[in-house]
Amino acid sequence: MTADRVLILDFGSQVTQLIARRVREAGVYCEIHPFSVDAARIQAFAPKAIILSGSPASVNDENGPRAPEVVFTLGVPVLGICYGQQTMCAQLGGSVTGSDHREFGRAFIEVTESCALFDGVWAVGGREQVWMSHGDRVTAIPPGFQVVAVSDGAPYAAIADESRRFYGVQFHPEVVHTPDGAKLLANFVRKVAGCTGDWTMAAFRQQAIAQIRAQVGGGKVICGLSGGVDSSVAAVLIHEAIGDQLTCIFVDTGLMRAGEADEVVTLFRDHYNIPLIHRNAADLFLGKLDGVSDPERKRKIIGATFIDVFDEEAHKIGGAGFLAQGTLYPDVIESVSFTGGPSVTIKSHHNVGGLPERMNLKLVEPLRELFKDEVRALGRELGLPDAFVKRHPFPGPGLAIRVPGEITAEKLEILRKADTVYLEEIRNAGLYDAIWQAFAVLLPVRTVGVMGDGRTYDHVLALRAVTSTDGMTADWYHFPHDFLARVSNRIVNEVRGVNRVVYDITSKPPGTIEWE
Repeated sequence: MTADRVLILDFGSQVTQLIARRVREAGVYCEIHPFSVDAARIQAFAPKAIILSGSPASVNDENGPRAPEVVFTLGVPVLGICYGQQTMCAQLGGSVTGSDHREFGRAFIEVTESCALFDGVWAVGGREQVWMSHGDRVTAIPPGFQVVAVSDGAPYAAIADESRRFYGVQFHPEVVHTPDGAKLLANFVRKVAGCTGDWTMAAFRQQAIAQIRAQVGGGKVICGLSGGVDSSVAAVLIHEAIGDQLTCIFVDTGLMRAGEADEVVTLFRDHYNIPLIHRNAADLFLGKLDGVSDPERKRKIIGATFIDVFDEEAHKIGGAGFLAQGTLYPDVIESVSFTGGPSVTIKSHHNVGGLPERMNLKLVEPLRELFKDEVRALGRELGLPDAFVKRHPFPGPGLAIRVPGEITAEKLEILRKADTVYLEEIRNAGLYDAIWQAFAVLLPVRTVGVMGDGRTYDHVLALRAVTSTDGMTADWYHFPHDFLARVSNRIVNEVRGVNRVVYDITSKPPGTIEWE
């Protein structure tokens, strides 16, 4: 995609993707590959720099992962982070041991020497906040290295070999808890490695269009349009590349939010004039889900039914040789187990299944190198309206997983009305863009309440809102009490069937990609 490329070798850290995010924020293209990648592929990738990630493993384990030797002989800058620093030291002549003085969480380092990694960010003598997460620690550094920072628990908190442009840090610069971490990573890829930082969405757009045209030629492409950000951006990008060779299929499952199906049809059929098949299959999906309570069964039923309907409509088109999907880079990374460590997640909560091989279609995945916020940036570059570009993530099973227990048309209608009120109040308060994702859940619980002169026995509704910068970690949004009072009052008064509203303050741990 670009001449300047950085390679990130993943040893299993749950925050490896954050390294990639920070590198791309510096305007430099990068990819994550498993530590076990062979030397030939590394050389073919031709990186201008290599970053070694953290890991839950120990360098002293019998089968502890090691960096390929070519990493240290390729002649490019190398940065080892946490475990990456430790394996660098162990492989280049230093030593690493277990320690009773472990460091987890916020720590402070003292900068003892200057180096290119710290240039313009940290000065000698400074005391800087970082985020540590290690048990083992370096006890001897390899020849050619010098110590450039120390902490109470890590006498080699940062080391540097300026002649070879090798650097190692025991802390994690990729997480927000290291305030200057992004600047350090930008220093490494821009100043140390000499990357130009010219990877932009405008450049990506032109490259992607050229690639789509080269791949598809004169063939026909069908795209499963959900109305979410990913598929919407993919559809508009592909249409810009090949015009009416693209046909979108929008399967309306009846599990979308209020008015969303009409928005999708209006935007793509009327505004963009993209050939669009709209299949209203709400009754079919609701019938298949009748009496089903288990959430995993619901997901599988929705996935299988979607495939059947999509396949049926695709056959009506005839002659299509390509299938377009809004696959993102986190999907690519999570689809394979790099190490078997905690970075491997099961995302059945978000996905409802892939299309079967019987369709015999070649995949067109123009977004597979992008993260979620990069897709939004591309959407803006393509001129998509904010209503689509800024839309909160919405999982494939839709409202089905926001109605725990058996699904009925009545429950879906209650949830749609309540969800509409909730999002309306969020927008009225000017908070929609400050929140990563907000939604309502109709709990499988009923309570007795008093409304006016009568008693009620109705549903309990839960509201959730989370903040996130990257979709990997999230915290609950701290609404003012008057907002919660206002939205709760409106829902109870305006949505028949709900007599109590609660707010969920659960945080999301790191390492999982989507939030259900």
